[in-house]
Amino acid sequence: MSAPLGSELLEVDVALALSVAERGWAYARHFLPEPVWRGLAAELRTAQAHEKLQRGGIGSGQGYRLAEEIRGDRIRWLDSAPASDVQQQALAQLERLRLTCNRELQLGLFEFEGHLAVYPPGACYRRHRDQHRDSDARVLSCVLYLNDGWLPQHDGRLRLYLDEHDAARHVDILPEGGALVCFLSSRFFHEVFPARRERLSLTGWFRRRSS
Repeated sequence: MSAPLGSELLEVDVALALSVAERGWAYARHFLPEPVWRGLAAELRTAQAHEKLQRGGIGSGQGYRLAEEIRGDRIRWLDSAPASDVQQQALAQLERLRLTCNRELQLGLFEFEGHLAVYPPGACYRRHRDQHRDSDARVLSCVLYLNDGWLPQHDGRLRLYLDEHDAARHVDILPEGGALVCFLSSRFFHEVFPARRERLSLTGWFRRRSS
């Protein structure tokens, strides 16, 4: 199934914004057109083959560090000037979502920062929140999946904890190609479970000017 076109894009964006308003998170299975997410996946694999990915770290500023036992992905940050048509198309759809969220929810979202990420088989990202302790800039976390033919037995699910004090209250999302999940960065703990195959994504955050 392809991503929605024309006026349907706005309907999808509004539905996502209203879901964020109601429950703090939202999901769209076919957010990106197939040629776009496949193109991003191809770019990511090329960068991986040419050893242009870096290990993901945890923390920020002077507290930033590598911790393979906590976070095992390899990443490449998106430049401010996208290097390819597929990056521009993906970021254009995210920009429409940003504008819709600002109009519907008054979130004051200013910009998007993000990276492409590869999780090797068996790699994970243990339970964490995306908003750093020393900054409130990250408001809405977004994950776009770039995986072809993903099946439940491959695992690699994202677990979103709906109640930080009750781990039994959660939702699990499989990383199917073209899907988007977004959630309030300061509210939700989440983690990435190990997968039985490589797991690809475009991950980022809508930011506001930090207070």
